[in-house]
Amino acid sequence: MCSESKQMVGSPSPIPGISEEKFQILCLKAVQAKENSYSPYSQFPVGCALLTEDNTIYTGVNVENASYGGAICAERTAIVKAVSEGHRKIKALAVSTNSSKCSSPCGICRQVIREFSESDLKLPIIMLDKNGKKYIEMTIDELLPLSFGPDDLEK
Repeated sequence: MCSESKQMVGSPSPIPGISEEKFQILCLKAVQAKENSYSPYSQFPVGCALLTEDNTIYTGVNVENASYGGAICAERTAIVKAVSEGHRKIKALAVSTNSSKCSSPCGICRQVIREFSESDLKLPIIMLDKNGKKYIEMTIDELLPLSFGPDDLEK
């Protein structure tokens, strides 16, 4: 899938309303976050960085557990950190693994990302290769079509 990816270095931000500098920082923080991953069982470190509406960046890593079911993904770690600090809207999210492929968020992470997406579901998800040199950018709507979210609940 990375064969269809875009080159990172020196490329302008593909995201309207986000400067090239902020885009590069967001992606770099996702790549750097992997260093703090606790992944002794899968040996698959994941780093995530998200940008909130006020341009604050939060990072997260996957944290595994010997029971396996107690693990939490990097995307959800970053979201929980942002939400616990009062942020409810995400402008962009970047994720990086040690794979040469551009890996996408898992299903449960897609659903949690969707919860904090803009109502138009155009939240950009940047999937980076292991070095952050190539990426694929898709919206949450493209990654989770026909999604179920807060607007679907009858009140």
